[in-house]
Amino acid sequence: MISTIFFDLDDTLLWDKQSIKKSFENTCLTVSQCNPQQLEDAVRAEADQLYKSYPTYPFTQMIGINPFEGLWGTFNDPGKSFQALHSIIKDYQHQAWHNGLKTCGVDDSKLAEELAKRFITERKKRPFVYQDTFYVLDALKSNYQLLLLTNGAPSLQRMKLAITPEIAKRFDHIIISGEFGKGKPDPAIFEHALEKAHVSPSQAMMIGDNLMTDILGANRSGIKNIWINHHNQQITAVKPTYEVKSLIEILPIILNK
Repeated sequence: MISTIFFDLDDTLLWDKQSIKKSFENTCLTVSQCNPQQLEDAVRAEADQLYKSYPTYPFTQMIGINPFEGLWGTFNDPGKSFQALHSIIKDYQHQAWHNGLKTCGVDDSKLAEELAKRFITERKKRPFVYQDTFYVLDALKSNYQLLLLTNGAPSLQRMKLAITPEIAKRFDHIIISGEFGKGKPDPAIFEHALEKAHVSPSQAMMIGDNLMTDILGANRSGIKNIWINHHNQQITAVKPTYEVKSLIEILPIILNK
């Protein structure tokens, strides 16, 4: 019998992709010399390429920190790997914007610095939450133990929770991969979550939007799961226990268990 629900955070409860999109839009609109969409596309591409070039890239992959989180995080977290990331992050943020500007024909280092700072400010102002997030959590929290299981840096994930405080208070436990030392889909973090919640795999259900982290990790750990397929993606080798199109559709599945 299911007694505990594990929730992913980004793009499951928080609409992180929308926050990033709107932050790019509002930052790029301030640059009169470039087409805003062209600049956004260029910075996204340059950020992705640059992010992969650093020695910290394997660590960010293991913990689950993407290039666009890198554009607004500080990563001043405990541990040598986080400190290595912290030491290069300002340069990364500046260079991503500078390279993007140059792609659009504007070679202006000072402007790039201003845009890097502007993006951080814009992102902190835009914590989008799915419209059914609080309804779903409230429908479950009286009868189920709720555990938030999120990949990422502690400083950044806790910043996201700080600017949307209504989320954290609905959870009994919060586990962040950067604090644990390994990220989803590693079975170790799922086993840690089960121990924290004092439940067996058969008593838990994982809810998430990412097949390759949330669902794959749950499958490897013997935990039933629900994949929120926001964008009508095709299922590949990873098969979820259940599939829905929006968060609210998980309720009848869970409540009928």
